[in-house]
Amino acid sequence: MIYFPMQTSATLLVSLLALCITGESTAAADDRPNILWLTSEDNSPYLGCYGDTFAQTPHLDRLASEGVRYRHAFANAPVCSAARSTLITGMHASSLGVHNHRSRVAIPARFQPYPKYLRAAGYYCTNNSKTDYNIPDQSGIWDESSRKAHYRNRKPGQPFFAVFNSTTSHESQVAPKPGKTTFRISPDQIVLPPYHPDTPEIRRDWANYYDQMTLMDAEIGHWLEELEREQLADNTIVFYYGDHGGALPRGKRNIHDSGTRVPLIIRFPEKWARYAPASAGGWVNDLVSFVDLPATVFSLCGVTIPAHFEGHPFLGAARVKPREHVYLFRGRMDERYDTVRAIRDAEFRYIRNYSPHRPWGQHYTYPFRVQPSMVSWHAEFQASRCNALQSQYWQTKPGAELYRLADDPHELRNRLDDVEFSGRQDRLRHALRQEILATRDIGFIPEGMFPRLADTRTIYDYAQSDAYPLERILDIADKASDAQAANLPELIKALDDPHPVVRYWGGTGCLILRKSAAPASAALQARLHDDWPDVRVVAAEALAWLGDAPAALHVLTEVIQTGNPHEALAAQNAIDFLREAGHISLEEARASMSGRTFSEPADRIPNYLLNLSE
Repeated sequence: MIYFPMQTSATLLVSLLALCITGESTAAADDRPNILWLTSEDNSPYLGCYGDTFAQTPHLDRLASEGVRYRHAFANAPVCSAARSTLITGMHASSLGVHNHRSRVAIPARFQPYPKYLRAAGYYCTNNSKTDYNIPDQSGIWDESSRKAHYRNRKPGQPFFAVFNSTTSHESQVAPKPGKTTFRISPDQIVLPPYHPDTPEIRRDWANYYDQMTLMDAEIGHWLEELEREQLADNTIVFYYGDHGGALPRGKRNIHDSGTRVPLIIRFPEKWARYAPASAGGWVNDLVSFVDLPATVFSLCGVTIPAHFEGHPFLGAARVKPREHVYLFRGRMDERYDTVRAIRDAEFRYIRNYSPHRPWGQHYTYPFRVQPSMVSWHAEFQASRCNALQSQYWQTKPGAELYRLADDPHELRNRLDDVEFSGRQDRLRHALRQEILATRDIGFIPEGMFPRLADTRTIYDYAQSDAYPLERILDIADKASDAQAANLPELIKALDDPHPVVRYWGGTGCLILRKSAAPASAALQARLHDDWPDVRVVAAEALAWLGDAPAALHVLTEVIQTGNPHEALAAQNAIDFLREAGHISLEEARASMSGRTFSEPADRIPNYLLNLSE
């Protein structure tokens, strides 16, 4: 049964001014629900209540029996910082320029993190305790944000919004601790996804991960029991969700369901049951994503939703009709660049890979350091012991992907050329383009260009202006990622465009074509002297594939030594991929990267590439 509640007398009007937030509640605390957010890290719906037969999650199973479960809930990005950037702002991280993992990009001061609006409306807001928002100014967001932060510290009668976050299922906990030899589920009993090779390391990591999920469930149970002890459950709406997809390889960092689909359970006490979209224990098929959560909380709490929020409230007095699709994005993950955008509806996922020359699975420092399963899979691939499906992860990608989830839950069969689904593909392709244009997606701008392009503005304000010709950029990025030699004349023309981002995508298209871009050689040579280092980087890497590795190495080394940290990082990536392809030697790669020290943000990025100089 679906409820469509009318506006209630408890709805609050909060004045939200450009640089100042003011608000005062005129309703008693009992007229507004408390909100408790319980979150866990790096887990897909590996729960008993979601049908996972290996899971032992009794507390979350009980919560689901008392609340509702969402089948189609998604993190907009498959990594914690970009997902949390979307949550804290109520806007897609790609709209603000905070979509790259572990970056610090200023957002307009007029866009305040959502807890500030709730605090202005009289809510006591606590966070226990992860932040990881990708934004430099994090002052004054919460009443409390620490491992001791708790709603019990509020004033008498004050409503609260509280977040408790579990790290127990994080990827850092996937590997068994030294000396652990017994598991609740024997590693031999684990049914591996078809993309994972069958190795002892992968089996042990999966078995241990299910143990960690059970421990995480116990933490959730503790917080739920605490709410009961405080006698607050009758006036508190409880949300539980994972912060993005699962921790095992091809989960986190990947834009497929394994990296973006999350469990979402919401429990409504009887007092607020009018807002429940289904009966207790029921399923909800509506599509929701993280960008919707702040707007939904505001709707439930009777707080005016700021006009700049990009989410759709899916519960409460301001509820709107369900989404037709969710918008998903991926940018830099750790030290590796890979631009991906996707649309997911209830049946299909359409993916546009704007970096098809890079593999799905790259060598990221952190997971290779903490996950034996990642190391084992890569070793199996290098030893040619993976089958075709298992090898795909370490190979370059197609420009586009289309999957029907009902008969392909692991998204292994690309239906892009299936005539049966051509109509659906066209609709999803159009929807993706409209999302990119409507949100003024900043992810098409190389990260190293942000400071100069934005100048004294935020990168968001730059992207909202006519100075950012997004439609023209998107046209050439689409042609670049198509990897069609027929598009080469337009790519060559783009290399001479007055806008550096257009030139960047023209060069990227030539790089994607590799040796087929030979007619662009002269135009690429000219771009080795471009005013913008990111353009020089893609031109140099493209020329190395055309046989001019010495000139490419000279330019890339210069960018590493003189560019800003993100320009240097792009050049490091180019050198490493050229090394893997045999165009330059390991000794040359090491020499190019030596002697450069980095400050922010590189000291926040565990960088495998810098280790080449050791």
